[in-house]
This record gives sequence, structure tokens and C-alpha cells, in this order.
Amino acid sequence: MSRTIRTFEATITNQRQVRDDLDQLGWAASKLWNVGRYYAQEQWDETGEIPDDGELKAELKSHERYTDLHSQSSQRVLEELAEAFNGWFRKRRNGDDRARPPGYRKSGDSHPRSTVSFKAAGFKHDEQFTRVRLSKGRNLKEHRSDFILCEYETRPDVDLTEWDIQQVRAIYKRHEWRLQFVCRTTIDPEPPGDEVAGVDLGICNFAAVSFGGESVLYPGGALKEDGYYFAKKKAKCDDSSSREATRLDRKRTGRRTHFLHTLSKALVEACVKRGVGTLVVGDLGGIREDDGNGEPRNWGDHGNLGLHGWAFDRFTRLLDYKAEAEGIDVELVSERDTSKSCSACGHTDDNQRVERGLYVCERCDTVANADVNGAENIRQKVLPSLATDGGDETHSVSSAHQNGSRSGGGDRDNGWLAQPAVHLFDRSEGVFVPREQVVNREP
Repeated sequence: MSRTIRTFEATITNQRQVRDDLDQLGWAASKLWNVGRYYAQEQWDETGEIPDDGELKAELKSHERYTDLHSQSSQRVLEELAEAFNGWFRKRRNGDDRARPPGYRKSGDSHPRSTVSFKAAGFKHDEQFTRVRLSKGRNLKEHRSDFILCEYETRPDVDLTEWDIQQVRAIYKRHEWRLQFVCRTTIDPEPPGDEVAGVDLGICNFAAVSFGGESVLYPGGALKEDGYYFAKKKAKCDDSSSREATRLDRKRTGRRTHFLHTLSKALVEACVKRGVGTLVVGDLGGIREDDGNGEPRNWGDHGNLGLHGWAFDRFTRLLDYKAEAEGIDVELVSERDTSKSCSACGHTDDNQRVERGLYVCERCDTVANADVNGAENIRQKVLPSLATDGGDETHSVSSAHQNGSRSGGGDRDNGWLAQPAVHLFDRSEGVFVPREQVVNREP
């Protein structure tokens, strides 16, 4: 049995009614941060030490700025300040001489709207009417209501009634206030089975999945189309920071988020259906690293455009927590040589990818979709290692493949490597469906 924590973001639907009150709290949080920052500087100058969050709370709890917020909200501001100083100290201890201590939250004569956190005593959730009541500080209750009543809307696939809400955060993003619900639950799911699947992440096909004997491609065309569409729309804006440009950015972000959530959900459902207990994902951590000559790695015009803003890490995190809820383990492995090696016999050659999307092994004549071949190689990285009768090489293979891929004999039924199923993102339904269903859908 394990405890899991998730953060779900929600849109505030009565923005006009609550904006002024939330602005007051956001400014108050910035002012309290600055008071704490000033006190910390004084202590640093006098003693050579920075006070921890306990000392900050004890010294400032009677300060006027402290009582602008609910006591727990004020405590969280000072905890964040202490955490920021600790992060600075760690960097300095590790030799980072360029690290700077946390600064003041002020721009000229104005204060930014800081995030305001509400712990259990500072909020009350009304699940029936999808709204949450946020408590104000004592100073801000005068002549106004004691709380802010925010109506909200989450993604369709989020049901907060299934979670224990630990904390609510009011955050200011892209010129509007939003809510974040920090939730906890206890889960103890049984794995769907003992099978292993491999996932290769990429540009044209966002995800290629090998289940060993079956493969599926999930193209990223919808994301590319959005990229071109919103770039053209934004280019027509007179100012990149205008209200219209901000609206376009918010819409594009929302559509991309929906795509990533939908894809991760579809992939996990496919694993459950096939009894997959382990999902192996190629680690793209170095995809933006340089090419060894001090220059950014060049993936071609379309590849570089596609990579810009693509949240591979974010997708992996979404996949991880959705898989965890189903009892599926997610493992990240290096993609090194997975695109160069034949998943059927293990032979490695830089020139075997004869054209875009096609992989042909000159040793065993296997023909495969290049992305599926990579996904199968990723899958095999965690399978049991067996010696094979393959000449002077020893390969990592699965017992399930002793009569197929990478075997010294038997039936080489590997047509699934060359002919994967293709699931497309259907915008009209907001889900992934087999390509045939999209093509044949009635207008």
C-alpha cells in the first residue's frame, strides 16, 4: 500500500468577482516575503547566519503584514523563503559562486502577485457546487467578507471527490488567477500482469510502443498542426504580450496539455488491456544537449521546430502517475544505440536506417518501422538475458522471443515490426482512436 500525492490545476470561472480579493492576497504575500527577507538580512549581517522558518515565524507573527493573510498562509510564505535560502546555501557549498540569495519581490514601486497557499484550516471545499472558500487574513476582513468564494472547473478526467485535498494554492498565471489542488490518496493496485512494453518518444511519432508481438504508433501531428496554427495567429498580433497573444498562448497550452493527458491515458489503458506490468520508456534527457562541438544538436528544420516547447519530461511524469494508479512500474532507460541496432538479431550498423521511418537489417534482412524497432530495443533492455546462437554476438532477449526476434532459429514472425497499428488523435472526440475509424468517420 502506498501513498500518492498529485496536484490538479483548475480554472476559476467567476474570475471577475474574486479577482480584486485575490490580488490583495497576492500582494500581501509579496509584502510578507519582503519583510521576512529584510529580517533575514539583518540577522545575516549581525550573526553570519540565516534564520530558519521556525525563527521567522516566531519573530514575525505579530507583524502587521503577517496578519494580512490567514496564519497558515503566512507560515507557508516564510517556509518558502527559508527553503529558497537553503537552496542558495546548497549551491554555494557545491561550488556555484554565481548563485545569488533570494531577492525581494518588488518591481519599482509595485509588488508582484505571489502564490498564496491555504492549508486545511484556511479553506473549505464544496464538492457539490465545485467551489472552494478561501480564508482572508484578519487585516483584510474589515468592511468586507471573511472569505473568497471561488468557483472552479478542472479537466473532465479529474474527480476531486476521489482525493483527500491537503492544500489549495491561488496562483497568478498569464494575467489571471488559477487554483491548484494538492491532493493525497492511498492506493494499492495489483499489476495487470507480467508483460513488458517499450516506448520510444520522438518527433513525427510522439510515441511508438512495442508490446512484443504487437506495436502501436501515436503520431504527434496534432501538436505540430497546433504549433504552426498558433504561430501564424500570434504573428498577426501587434504585441507579443497583448491580451490576444496571451489568449492564444493559453489556448495552445491547454490543447497541448489535453493531448499529453489523453495520450498518456490511452497508453496506460493499452498496457492494462495487454497485461503489462512494466513500461520501459526511452530517456530523452539529453535531447537538447549539444552535439559534442559546443553547438546545439541539429535535428533538421522540422525537427527543431517540433522540439521547441515539447514537454517530453512532462509527458513522462503524466505517464508515470497514471501507470502507478494501475500498478504498472515505469522505468527510464538510455536510448543509446536503440535506433542503430536490429531488434531481431542485435546487429548494429549506423547505416541500417535506409530512409525516414524504415529500418532494414543487412544481416538478417529484417524490415521494420524505425520507431517500432527502437521501441522494441528499449523493451528488451529490461528483459531476461539469454545466450543466442547468433554467430559471434550475444544479445539480450526475452524467453517469449526464443521462437521469434533475436532467436537462432524457429519462426521469424516479425511482421508486426514493419506494420504497426496507428492511433490518431481525433479532435472531434478528444481521444486517440485507430486510424481507420478517423478515416471512415461520417462527416
